[in-house]
Amino acid sequence: MEFLKEIEEILNRYPDRQGALLPSLYVAQKEYGWLSQESYEAVAQALNLPPATVKGVATFYAMYKHKPMGRHLIQLCTNVACMVMGAERLVDLLKNKYGLEPGGTTEDGRFSLVIMECIGACDKAPAMLVDTDFHADLNEKRIIEILESYK
Repeated sequence: MEFLKEIEEILNRYPDRQGALLPSLYVAQKEYGWLSQESYEAVAQALNLPPATVKGVATFYAMYKHKPMGRHLIQLCTNVACMVMGAERLVDLLKNKYGLEPGGTTEDGRFSLVIMECIGACDKAPAMLVDTDFHADLNEKRIIEILESYK
C-alpha cells in the first residue's frame, strides 16, 4: 500500500499519532477513492490506534467517503440561502437529467452527489463544489455547462 509511505511522512509533522489521523484518512481516501474497512484497519495499524477510533473519527466527518463514489463528487449546498435561490430546482435537474439522486452515483460512474448543509457561500447562492472546484450563482443552464466540462 503506497499510501502508508505518505502516512509515515505525515507522522513526522505531528507531535502525536492522534494528531495525524485526519490527514492520514484523507491520504487513504485519495488512494482508494473511499474509505473501506480495510482502509480503516491499515490507517489504524500505521498510526498504532484502535480501528474503532479510526472508524469513529472517519464516520463523524462529512469529508470522508464511506462507499465507492463517481469520478467527480458534486457537493451541492441546500442551506436556506441556496434553497431560496433555487437549489431545489438544481437537485431536481440532477435527478432528471443525470439520474443522480442525493447520496447516489450516476450509472456511468461519472458523478456522485452529496447534499451539503452549507459550504459558506450564501452571498453567491446557490453554490456547489465539484471535486475541489467552487461554483456559484448557479442556475439550470449554468450547472449543465459546468458538469459537461467534467469528463
